[in-house]
Amino acid sequence: MYGKNAAEKYAGEALKEVYEFAEDYRDFLSNSKTERLMVTNSKILAEEAGFRDISEFIELVPGDKVYVINRNKNIALFVVGEDNLANGLNILGAHIDSPRMDLKQNPLYESTEFALLDTHYYGGIKKYQFVARPLALYGVVCKKDGTTVEVNIGDNEGDPVVGISDLLIHLSADQLQKPAAKVIEGEALDITVGSLPLEGAEKDKVKANVLRILKQKYGIEEEDFLSAEIEVVPAGPARDYGLDSSMIAGYGHDDKVCAYTSLRAILDFDEVPEKTVCTILVDKEEVGSIGATGAQSRFFENAIAKIMNLKGEYSELALRDALTNSKMLSSDVSAGVDPLFLGVNELKNSCFLNHGIVFNKYTGSRGKSGCNDANAEFVAEIRRIMDNNNIYYQTAELGRVDQGGGGTIAYILANLNMDVIDAGIPVLNMHSPMEIVSKIDVFEAYKAYLAFIKNA
Repeated sequence: MYGKNAAEKYAGEALKEVYEFAEDYRDFLSNSKTERLMVTNSKILAEEAGFRDISEFIELVPGDKVYVINRNKNIALFVVGEDNLANGLNILGAHIDSPRMDLKQNPLYESTEFALLDTHYYGGIKKYQFVARPLALYGVVCKKDGTTVEVNIGDNEGDPVVGISDLLIHLSADQLQKPAAKVIEGEALDITVGSLPLEGAEKDKVKANVLRILKQKYGIEEEDFLSAEIEVVPAGPARDYGLDSSMIAGYGHDDKVCAYTSLRAILDFDEVPEKTVCTILVDKEEVGSIGATGAQSRFFENAIAKIMNLKGEYSELALRDALTNSKMLSSDVSAGVDPLFLGVNELKNSCFLNHGIVFNKYTGSRGKSGCNDANAEFVAEIRRIMDNNNIYYQTAELGRVDQGGGGTIAYILANLNMDVIDAGIPVLNMHSPMEIVSKIDVFEAYKAYLAFIKNA
């Protein structure tokens, strides 16, 4: 159903199912703020649904449920189909990283009797949105002896929080004259972590006290920050939003809302498919999809090759054919129309909360620069699948022409010669510490993803 408000579909008792699904998602989001946590929690759900690590198989037969993990930051899940993989797969792909701050390799210092942690922001953020608010620390510290220590400070009951201070309004005359991009500079995104001195320390007494706490709680030394990955994210759980509780406010909807719904779609896939179906969750989209855990790595191709090999179908040509004949929804969010900022949208080509999943034929910026532009034939097939399964959907561009723009992982998989289109959920406050999505859109996207992998 194109261009209609999906609330009409879920009136009365039907809304209960929407809210129950949204509650599961909201809890998952609250506990999956980093890509490592996202993979860990996805693995737990996958194993509960009968998926097994690929290392446990010596051969694969139709109906087998398999997952492959890459460096604890990617996971790909497959339900093996009856058909030869060279005839293609039906794929859902989403990214699981979100804008944030990362600790630098030498982060800890003392200034005016405060201990602080130096950061480098990750992805596109309005830096001023991350100050004067509670923040949490998540990540791992990998020590030289081969052990790994998990860090989680700020979200457990009784935990302290950390944060970035802002200048008081009384002394802000000069600051308020700066453009928004310069009100808070990148090098000023430093985290306050302590103010008490360590008794008996000779210098940097507050820093010494913080190091004592870290040693006591985690067994780590200052030098261990060199091999650490610690992310600074908003503290606190996702919450219902609006007096009608129709929306969810939380950190990381971009793109964990599409990742979760894509994950749930394959976990709830309840038949032996004709074509093998797959959900892949990747890292690094917010910084260009580069590196060994980004969509541009060979991880996905290698995972398909392993599946083909265990099914007795692998050859280099068969792998190329599998990629060429595959169809994919690049599951990523889109910019929902905000009633307070209507001027950035061209409304007849924009997406609205509660109108269901949104398809972006192309993203990019300016003259479609950097976009994947889905073929009209594939768009027609998507329309057929949505209408045949009573899915409410809409189409959109990412704002007015020349207003800005953005990208997804779609073009990367399209470079492998498969049909790909962006398909996601409208979001307000995108890339902020508190993004907003509609519960109806979350559920409708889940239904759309399930319909696609069953029927493409």
